[in-house]
Amino acid sequence: MVEGPSSSPTSSRWSWRGSPSSTSSWPSASACGEGASGCGWPSRPTWAEWGWAASPSPSWSACTTTRSSRGCCGTCSTPSRTRCPGAPAHWTSTAQTLNITADISDNGSIQWRLLACLAASWAVVYLCVIRGIETTGKAIYFTALFPYLVLTIFLIRGLTLPGAVRGLIYLFTPNVQTLGNPRVWLDAATQIFFSLSLAFGGHIAFASYNPPRNNCEKDAVTIALVNSMTSLYASIAVFSVLGFKAANDHGRCLDRNLLRLLNAFDLPDQSISRDDYAAVLAHLNATQPESVARLPLEVCQLEDFLDKSASGTGLAFVVFTEAVLHMPGAPGWAVLFFGMLFTLGLSSMFGNMESIITPLLDMGVVRRSVPKEVLTGLVCLLCFLSATCFALQSGSYWLQVFDSYAAPLNLIIFAFFEVVGVAYVYGMPRFSNDIACMTGRQPGLYWRVTWKVVSPLLLLTIFMAYIAILAWTPLSYRAWDPQYAWFPSRQEKLYPGWVQAACVLLCFLPALWVPAVALVQQLAKRRQKQDTWQDGCPKLQEGGAS
Repeated sequence: MVEGPSSSPTSSRWSWRGSPSSTSSWPSASACGEGASGCGWPSRPTWAEWGWAASPSPSWSACTTTRSSRGCCGTCSTPSRTRCPGAPAHWTSTAQTLNITADISDNGSIQWRLLACLAASWAVVYLCVIRGIETTGKAIYFTALFPYLVLTIFLIRGLTLPGAVRGLIYLFTPNVQTLGNPRVWLDAATQIFFSLSLAFGGHIAFASYNPPRNNCEKDAVTIALVNSMTSLYASIAVFSVLGFKAANDHGRCLDRNLLRLLNAFDLPDQSISRDDYAAVLAHLNATQPESVARLPLEVCQLEDFLDKSASGTGLAFVVFTEAVLHMPGAPGWAVLFFGMLFTLGLSSMFGNMESIITPLLDMGVVRRSVPKEVLTGLVCLLCFLSATCFALQSGSYWLQVFDSYAAPLNLIIFAFFEVVGVAYVYGMPRFSNDIACMTGRQPGLYWRVTWKVVSPLLLLTIFMAYIAILAWTPLSYRAWDPQYAWFPSRQEKLYPGWVQAACVLLCFLPALWVPAVALVQQLAKRRQKQDTWQDGCPKLQEGGAS
């Protein structure tokens, strides 16, 4: 599977050039997939940088609302008893900050401040990966350890907040109805690819710098365990804060209902507490049911607010940001939070860039005489120019497109080809001998059965389920449309036809590099053999004549 030490002057590396055509095409596919997903990844540190810069400002947490079609008016701080409920912070902190358009077809204009943050993010990435592993290895010490420090701080603070226990109970209480949804398991299966960076190529690229007799089995087990423990550790910190947010939202919901009761029945101010709300409402329902029925009372259940969670960018930049907004000393906590997101985005980009640059060098696409600084700069510049679409007013929608369709399906396909290629094309005996050469012992039965049977079947099942969901589920997105009747709630819209075509192209274009590159390499080898045979024919004829 590996050829041996490459000609790199700075380190002893291993390359793919000696692999069969079916397996040596993986780096090209991974590089293409990294290029597609790598365009969207910098948007996370870009948004984090935007929020980081705005965190100390008192205006970032302004709780203002605008008049909507539902007649909402005033601000969160308006003391009037007749004010209506304020709009969620989703609109204030996300749509208004990014100036999002009402439809993906309306690109809007370039957000120059966001574009400047994007350029700054790529400049930082370039400086960190300018000379490959030499500079990345130094930067990773900070970008990998700083998030753990911030998570620990948030964990300690979160556990002291009101509602933290309810958030942790919600985290560790299984929901049978949710577990019965196949999409949940599919999302979990694809999420592990991002969490472990499987099939991205980053592990292979970085592992190529290891000594030949490195204990790869120990590294694999360690990475999996650290990843799982980190996920558990982070979820405890996050859900303790989300429990505080849910308790806070639940209390405000009760306050709005109390305000309606006080106005409707002309009761004295602060005559009803939150704890007495249920008893007072039951009494009024029994004595004046018609008057209570006419009131627009909300259903205030703590579990409902805990269920209003999000995933991906929605969790990080909307829900958790709103929770931080209500914490005492919000600007300081925001600086820590967005700083953590920024370093997490940088860490991801280090692996992504190595996955693009390493195949270009190992497969001979770029000569090794080209300075590493120049090659890295060109790749970063190309990725920056490709990512400028995310600085448009419709950039948030396009980020959702890349998140949903550029990486998940391609990663599953890459992983399937890799496992099948190693187990059946390269051969399990040869691969086991390679492992034995590195670790000093043959891989156990568990590993061999997993590589030959379990992993291919699981990946094939996930792939078929993913295709079925794509075929039966309309391609839609949630838009911030001020004309929507339930604004500031987001409206579900179908993608236009040209966007659906782009989604399908993103789903399969990187994966097509696997058979395409393998075919090109086979044709090149066949042509090389023909040229060698033709060059040898005259010599044979001359020898026969003599």
